[in-house]
Amino acid sequence: MTSGLWGKIGGAGIGMAVGGPLGALAGSVAGHYLFDREGAPFGRTPREVVFTTGLVALAAKMAKSDGVVVPSEIEAFGRVVRVEAAERAGVERLFDLAKTTTAGFEAYAGQLAATFRDEPALLEDVLDGLFHIATADGAIHEGEERYLRAVAAIFGLEEAGFRRIAARHVRLADDPYLVLGLEHAADDAAVKAQHRRLVAENHPDRAIARGLPPEAIAIATRRLAAINAAYDRIAAERGLR
Repeated sequence: MTSGLWGKIGGAGIGMAVGGPLGALAGSVAGHYLFDREGAPFGRTPREVVFTTGLVALAAKMAKSDGVVVPSEIEAFGRVVRVEAAERAGVERLFDLAKTTTAGFEAYAGQLAATFRDEPALLEDVLDGLFHIATADGAIHEGEERYLRAVAAIFGLEEAGFRRIAARHVRLADDPYLVLGLEHAADDAAVKAQHRRLVAENHPDRAIARGLPPEAIAIATRRLAAINAAYDRIAAERGLR
């Protein structure tokens, strides 16, 4: 599945539709690309353009903060933002331009936070995607962690929430309870109920039904796998059925 975000139309239109620093970035890159979705005046809705452009822009700024982009991170980026081979040049141009723009990551993160204020799960999707890229080389580096914490703060995520997301990607005392947002003292019924709730909230089918971009669906799929793996460990330890 591809993002479908990159096709053929003038960049000024989509830039105006989106607005803000992400609109300026998308508009400058779109040039000869079109955001195509049937029935939308500029193709894909500005909301979806904000999500995908914001994810790419923050990934680019993270790469700059780390100073080195290794092949595994490039491959991970390709798994998060998937496009046809013919459209790859447009995404790469967006990524490269975002690394050099005068707008800092704070501006891009701030626009994402404002756009999805009422949908915090989508902001978690962005952080999940960034973590997936950052940890592709087998470790999260100090500069990347600082960057991710700063983005999380702009998104309004508290320390507990940040650690819960991080635990899906890196070993934080190797604690499956942290992944599920549970205390170790939670009883079996609470563990099962929390697992059912998280599965319902994070199932990719829900993202598909809401018409979210493929990037969000791919991230939800990986998140659900991490949630299920954490529950399986707890269930095995407790002998739950």
